[in-house]
Amino acid sequence: MNPPPDTVDDAPALAARIAAQYPELPLPPGPHGVPAGLPAPAQVPAGVVLFEEAAPCRGFPLVLAGDVRVARGTPGGRSIELYRVGPGEICVVSAAALFGHAPLPAHGVTTVPSELVLISAGTFERWTAHAPFRRHVFGLFADRLADVIALAEAVAFQRLDQRLAAALLGRGTVIAATHQALADELGTVREIVTRLLRRFERAGWVALGRERVELLDAAALRGVASGAPPAA
Repeated sequence: MNPPPDTVDDAPALAARIAAQYPELPLPPGPHGVPAGLPAPAQVPAGVVLFEEAAPCRGFPLVLAGDVRVARGTPGGRSIELYRVGPGEICVVSAAALFGHAPLPAHGVTTVPSELVLISAGTFERWTAHAPFRRHVFGLFADRLADVIALAEAVAFQRLDQRLAAALLGRGTVIAATHQALADELGTVREIVTRLLRRFERAGWVALGRERVELLDAAALRGVASGAPPAA
């Protein structure tokens, strides 16, 4: 994703939005009330690859609206989701690449129409000299590391039906997602997810529709997620 032009139509409103969502950022005021080094936001449709695996990091994204899926693997092939970045959250993959002057270890794709501000590498480096922001970033590194360790343990030691059941829970009664999207989230292939979902449907736990999964028996799915024997 290339940086947007350095023009802001409503600089004070943008500054207020960013300060509200990212209170840890050191945002000294610049011309027209907008913090110095802050470019205009970009409106990005769903499904756009913001950054590629092994590519140089071109900046530090601030998500003002929408959702970015960060995953390991090729965007068009098999991959496993590492985490999501929503409004007010920080992409630790981008931060790590900028800190280490290294290529990006994962790729990022918008899952819904999103609004982002891409901060230059130089501005990010200046911001990290601000102790509260630096502590915030390193605290998020610790949280994400714990998430990745839990993911590695799940991949190594849990059955796929456990992981699929866990992925379905906590997302409401009706989940709007394709089998391919669920497979990408779990780091597997669509055919296996489809087979497991049909097994869940035969057991009466879910009802399948076009790009949707309706949960009928959350208690049974929680049992599978905790390691109960799989459905026949």
